[in-house]
Amino acid sequence: MRVEQFSWDTGTIALAATPIGNLADATPRLVSAFEQADLIAAEDTRRTGLLRERLGVGRRAPLVSCHEHNEADKAEQIVSCAADGQRVLLVSDAGMPTVSDPGYVIVQAAIKRGIPLTVLPGPSAPLLALALSGLPTDRFCFEGFLPRKQAALMRRLEELSGEERTMIFLESPRRLAASLGALAQVFGPSRPAAVCRELTKMHEEVWRGTLGELKEKAKDVRGEIVIVVAGASPQAPLEESEAVKLVLSRVESGERLKDAAKVVAAKNGLSAKTLYNRILAERK
Repeated sequence: MRVEQFSWDTGTIALAATPIGNLADATPRLVSAFEQADLIAAEDTRRTGLLRERLGVGRRAPLVSCHEHNEADKAEQIVSCAADGQRVLLVSDAGMPTVSDPGYVIVQAAIKRGIPLTVLPGPSAPLLALALSGLPTDRFCFEGFLPRKQAALMRRLEELSGEERTMIFLESPRRLAASLGALAQVFGPSRPAAVCRELTKMHEEVWRGTLGELKEKAKDVRGEIVIVVAGASPQAPLEESEAVKLVLSRVESGERLKDAAKVVAAKNGLSAKTLYNRILAERK
């Protein structure tokens, strides 16, 4: 295997992963891309400017902000710069652009315009947490941040309650205890999980245990958080009569009948319309 300096064609947009905490994780290719870029689209121009300075890179390329609140407006400008022959570097504050970070809209716009894309791999908090969790890695899904509002949070977790793949979530430290409590309530307190904190930083820490145990530990936590939860064990589908009881139980908890019937039917290979109509008939 040969080590080659990164070089890219004009008119290309490069997505580059940046360190998530430890500056030493910056790759030589990232440094080279900073040096060669004609334009840098950054989630936070101040943070990217500081990163560039710490990596010893000059200020040749201008920085343009591209974050969740302006990406849709900036996408055309950024893609047009590439169309005009500029080398555009797209970075987020930490980790890989587009993964719970800005970049997706720009990638879609570039594809529609036929603009070449390339990627510079590097740190990614979800994958690092998965590797450290001790939970199955052969099949997994990334769910990003959980909803903030309680009703939406519970609906999302109910939808995921039968998910058999290992699940990865991002969370803020102030919401960690509440989210672990909701996970334990819906998935069961005995479900194996891991909480990964401050990955690659000086105070990196991984807690492993059950959701019930981790919920009790999650107090006065600081730093960046990733939650990894084991998937559900395969279960036999419910018979229609048992599915009806489950739908009614969810309705009593405040869920709409149509929504409850749809979720229960999907999990058990049944017809949502049949469940819905049966319950309506029994209510007459």
